[in-house]
Parts: sequence; C-alpha cells; structure tokens
Amino acid sequence: MLFFSRMCKDFSLTDSLSGGERYMLGSCPVGSFLRMEAGCFQIFQKLWRLKYICVIIFSLCVVFYVSMMKGRLTEIKLGWDETPLSLKLLPEEKYKSMFLFDGFWLGPKNRCECVGAKKLTVYQLGNYIDKDKLAAVTERREKEFVDYQRRYPFQTKDVLIAQPSTPLSYPIQGAEVMPLHTMVIPGLGFHGASTENLQVILQASFGALNTLADVSEDVVGGRGQKKLTISTPHVKLLNYILEHITYTSTEYLLDAVDLVTFTAGTHQVRFPVTIHQPRLPKLFDPGSDYNISNMVTITTKTFLRYHKLRVLLESIRQYYPNMKVIVADDSEHPEMIQQANVEQYIMPFGKGWFAGRNLAISQVTTKYYLWVDDDFVFTANTKIEKLVDVLENSNLDVVGGSVGGNDYKFKVIYEEGEDSSCLHIRYGSYHRLKGFPSCVVASGVVNFFLARTEESRRVGFDPKLQRVAHSEYFMDGLGILRVGSCNHVVIGHQPHGSAKSAREADVEKTYGRFRANTEEQVRFKLALHYFKNRMKCYTKA
Repeated sequence: MLFFSRMCKDFSLTDSLSGGERYMLGSCPVGSFLRMEAGCFQIFQKLWRLKYICVIIFSLCVVFYVSMMKGRLTEIKLGWDETPLSLKLLPEEKYKSMFLFDGFWLGPKNRCECVGAKKLTVYQLGNYIDKDKLAAVTERREKEFVDYQRRYPFQTKDVLIAQPSTPLSYPIQGAEVMPLHTMVIPGLGFHGASTENLQVILQASFGALNTLADVSEDVVGGRGQKKLTISTPHVKLLNYILEHITYTSTEYLLDAVDLVTFTAGTHQVRFPVTIHQPRLPKLFDPGSDYNISNMVTITTKTFLRYHKLRVLLESIRQYYPNMKVIVADDSEHPEMIQQANVEQYIMPFGKGWFAGRNLAISQVTTKYYLWVDDDFVFTANTKIEKLVDVLENSNLDVVGGSVGGNDYKFKVIYEEGEDSSCLHIRYGSYHRLKGFPSCVVASGVVNFFLARTEESRRVGFDPKLQRVAHSEYFMDGLGILRVGSCNHVVIGHQPHGSAKSAREADVEKTYGRFRANTEEQVRFKLALHYFKNRMKCYTKA
C-alpha cells in the first residue's frame, strides 16, 4: 500500500474523462490511478525482461565456474602425472621373511641347493653314483619323470587368470563328470546388451559339447563335437541355449582336467571341467560293540631275537589279550610261535626290514594297525584307545606315540627345482593338532605308531631298503599321509644288553652285525633317492 500511495503522489495529471472532472480512488484521482497502473505495467514488463537476463547471467556464471574447476582439476591431474609414482618392492629384509620357513627360502626359484652348516649332515646324491654311470642314470631318470608327468598331469596345472569386465559367466569350480558320462555345465551365460553379429564358441579337449535346447542347425552348429558354435541375435535365446550346454566325457580318464574355452566376440575365458572316477569306499566293520580288538591289529617284524619278541607278546597279552598280532619273520632258522591270536609269517632269510613291514601289513584285516618293534614292551601307559580316538576324530592317517619318553617327530621340507629337487629333514612339528592338546602335526614319527591300514598300503614300504630304514617311508608318503604325534601314549623299550644266557648274547651279537648299515648299503640307499625321488640332495639336522 505504501508503494501505491507513493505512486499516487508522483502522478498529478488530470484525467479529462467526464468533462475533465477529477476522479479519485481512495485519496488518488482515478486518472492518476490509471496512469499509475500503466506505469506499473511498464515496470513489471521491464522486470519480466530482467528475469531472462538474470537467467542468462546465472548460466554464464555456471559455465564459467565449471570451466574454472575443470581447468583446476586438469592442473591437479597434470601435477599427479608429472610426479613419478613410487612403484617399488619392500626392502629385501622385509619381504624375505614372507617366503622363509625354518630358514628355507620357499619362494619362486628355478633351482634348489643343499648348503652345509653346523650340526647339519648334507648328502649330495650324485656323489653316490659312479661318475662314469651318472650321465646315463640321469638320462633314464628324466625319461621316467616325463612319463610320470604324462600319467599324472595334475602335477603341472595351468594357471587360469580371470579376465576383467567380461559379460560371460562360467563355473570356476565344481563342474565334474565321471568318465564317459554326460553333465550339464552349470553357470554359463551371456550378460551383454546385444548379440547382433556375435558368434559364441565353446571348445573342449577331452569331451564333446551339445545343448538340450531344441533349435535349428543355423543357430547351433557342431553338436556332439569338441567345438560348438552358437549364432543368434536374441540374448534370451542365447542364454537359454547356454543354460542347457552339455559336456560328455569321450575318453576313459580317471583323473583329468579339461580346460574348456568360451568365446563371445572379443571376449574369451577358460574354465575347468574335471573328469574324475570316484573310488569304491573300502570300509572296515568295527563290530556292534566297537571293541578295540576288532579295530586294531598289532604288527611287528622280527629277526633272530625271539627272546625279545616273547617279552613283547607277553606284555601285549597282559593288556590286550584278544588283539591279533602279526609277526613277519626273516630269521635264518625260524622258531615257531604257538600262541593264541598270533600269526607268524616266515620270509626268506634276511629279506629285510621294509619287506617284512609290507608282508605284515598286507595281512591286516582291521581298520587300523599298530606298528611296534620286536624289542618294545607294553605298559600301563600304552593306551591304544587314545591313539584310536585321535584317528577317529581327526583327518590324520598316522599318529605316533612316545617310546620310553621319546616322542621323536620330524618335518620334511621339500624344494622343487627344474632339474631335480632338494629335501630337508628337521626335528620338530608344524603346529598343534586341533582338539588334542597333547598332539602335534608333523611329517614323520617314531617307530611306534597307529595308522589307517588302507592309506598306509597306498604308500607301501620300499622292499629295496633291507637294513636300517624308517624316515624313507614318510618321505615316500609326503603329500599322501597326514601325520601327527602324541606324547600321552607311551610304550616301553626293553633294555639293551638284557641277554639272560650265552645263547641270547650270541644272538644279539649276530643281530648287531645285520642291523648296522654298511658303506655299500648307504651308497645304495642314497643312489636310490637320486633316481626314485628325483632328488639332487637332502639334509638332516
């Protein structure tokens, strides 16, 4: 109202309407009001035009601001580009610890070595083969190794790298088929926007590809072949076909991996299809009452020392009167053991330590066998049930105990090289066995152990090793046997020099001559490692 009153005062012109009479609106003449109205209209027109000018000015300001910020960001980006990025590895003393275990460098390398040190025995295995025969032996060994890799291709697996931003989905694990069987490959799909002028190709190596989708040959080609092609402009149809792709194993392969190639335009991936023949389970019936005698057989190997064997058998009968005992005997003049639940198997004279183990274990019909030496003795602390509890409630295959308080266990550290490998035996264990505070995980244990019969037979005992041999069994079982050691189960050891007669003393003396390793036998054993295990060297500490 104040604005209009001021406008009335500003306009003093006389309106000539109705004979020049002055008309008032409120305190304003009507004519003045009309002129005022016209003036106000002109002002509003100017303000309305000013609106567009303001919009234009505001827009110019926005453009200017965006341009300024873009330039600023460019300056910042150029500043980053001009400053070299710090691309460097950690200092050697920091990253080296990531690849070390027990002082061994287990990171990437092409060769391995066995370096001597204090309290360390080093065996360079090539030195135990005649120099004039070494080249020929090595050539035969490498030929056998190539054949080994051919028969066990899983030893040299290809590395698969997932491609970034691919519109393809595919299985990375779990696509498994039995030999000569057919499966639908899970997870295949295309997630692009269009398939126009796009050809999809799947190619296998050990099997045939097909699809359950009912489409024409113009859409799917190569049915039942290793190479299958799909051509369609419809994404929905393509995915329907991919969802029903089948893989048929065409070769009887027990264990193999077929890397199938999946291509769509410029995108290509590979995924594994595993061909695997499941094994028939071999189960052992523990009986309705789970009696320990139905689950465990005691096994031992004897040579000459029947006075020691009889003490062992007497102690077993004291604590486990109904448990079967199997004795492998390669004495020159066998003495027959006529006792209940004792089976004695006679071998050729001096056949050897590992041959006797093989024979004894071959006759076991229970789930587990307990290995003991013929000069051990059972005590109140020899609780086989505790060792059974460990194997029944863990994934271990072998669990060792303690011999007279000595729960010797060791680790086997394996280093691969292009030309050969290195192996290191160290006392100790890797870590505690979960759920059993008195047990640890290791690679090998003392001569008193409980083992799963079937898994142990898979490894076997090399009958070429006739005299002192023990760790070699666990070396051959590396990667196959899961081993632990528990110190809460103890067996006694009969004292040395416990002969009670001149005859027993003579037997002990003769036994000592056979037990000791000769230089020739040591050389034979080390040369055997060179060829059989493709080893360059090994160390013991």
